[in-house]
Amino acid sequence: MRSTFDSLKFFNYRLWFAGALVANVGTWMQRIAQDWLVLTILSDDSGLAIGIVTGLQFLPMLLLSPFGGLLADRLPRRKLLIATQSALAVLAAGLGLLVLGGHAQLWHVYVFALMLGVVTALDNPVRQTFVAEMVPPASLPNAVGLNSASFNAARLIGPGVSGLLIAIVGPGWIFVINALSFAATILSLVAMRKDELHELPHTSRGKGQIRDGLAYVRGRTDILTIMVVVGVVGALGLNFQMTSALMVREVFQRDAGEYGILGSIMAVGSLGGALMAARRKQPRVRLVLGAAFAFGVFSGLMALMPTYELYALMTIPVGFASLTMMTAANATVQMSTDPHFRGRVMSLYMMVFLGTTPIGAPVVGWIGETFNARWAVGVGAISAMLVSVAAAFWVKRHWEVEVTYRLRHRPHLRMVGPTERARSREEAKARLGASDAENATGLA
Repeated sequence: MRSTFDSLKFFNYRLWFAGALVANVGTWMQRIAQDWLVLTILSDDSGLAIGIVTGLQFLPMLLLSPFGGLLADRLPRRKLLIATQSALAVLAAGLGLLVLGGHAQLWHVYVFALMLGVVTALDNPVRQTFVAEMVPPASLPNAVGLNSASFNAARLIGPGVSGLLIAIVGPGWIFVINALSFAATILSLVAMRKDELHELPHTSRGKGQIRDGLAYVRGRTDILTIMVVVGVVGALGLNFQMTSALMVREVFQRDAGEYGILGSIMAVGSLGGALMAARRKQPRVRLVLGAAFAFGVFSGLMALMPTYELYALMTIPVGFASLTMMTAANATVQMSTDPHFRGRVMSLYMMVFLGTTPIGAPVVGWIGETFNARWAVGVGAISAMLVSVAAAFWVKRHWEVEVTYRLRHRPHLRMVGPTERARSREEAKARLGASDAENATGLA
């Protein structure tokens, strides 16, 4: 257990973890309230309307993420985070006041979703790279895993509380609570010990820096493979807010309380995946591919569940597989990227991961509305299995990965790729160096 929470021994990361946990609870509460507001109050159970809101919220990822990554490489990251977190609080408060005043209309939610997406597009790259400033490099995979654990621990609490509060006081107060929750993150950033930060190099102002980031990624087939897989899965498979709302409302005829509880149950698996990731010292591309395939299998089974209770139970392995994929992808990209390019590379990664949602969400919403909610879940399952299998075949062919297995006696699977071959060469050099040293000692 000590290795799972290793990063918490660093004062600055402890502050960040606590503040982010509070803010993440508020964020999950708002996500549930926003979808329920659109689905039941501002539209006539329209899956397409939820898809448009989700799409508008993530559209800026496609347009502004590279610029956000450049800012993360250029500017002081802690100060930039204070600014973005403050802006997110103002937007949540503004929408909450509109709803409480009885003036909210569907187009208002569209506008706020778009503005929220703009700020998030600037916030995400700096949030991802700032983790590396709070812990030493050896602890980065653990810190990334604990960040996901914080997000999903909040997911255990936020949706259920949000569903209950919606039933008691309505969705307006949820937005106000979320606005107040950002104070925890801002205060944690202000209280950090500056002399204990492991500040990453900053890039000086110059021309063509975004193009340089693109060129760096084009030369990294491992990062490109991860981006393709998480992009497809993110577009069509990770629309849980929308697909769960459709399943709860149309298939199982339940209300806001059951919708919120469903998110909390899924978070059990997600939290488990995040904690397992925190113990993993060196995530690999093959873990991303395997987790994506497992996500597709479990999502397909979830789409077929005949009752609400079985559907809810099936969300646990879906949450575990999805978080394993996301944390492995995030940590692999961060750890393997040159620090001078990390902000830009992470912005491109987030652009693909989250920015494909504006493309996929309306499509998934249309499928749910035109056919049925089960197909909205099923299309994500099918796409995840197809892209992971295709990527695995591509990797095997182009990276000359050798796969050997044994089923009898003690089952065993062994994969030898570029990383393993490089390690073997290093070990061979080390043995040769040791042998030379012994020979030299003998001659002396």
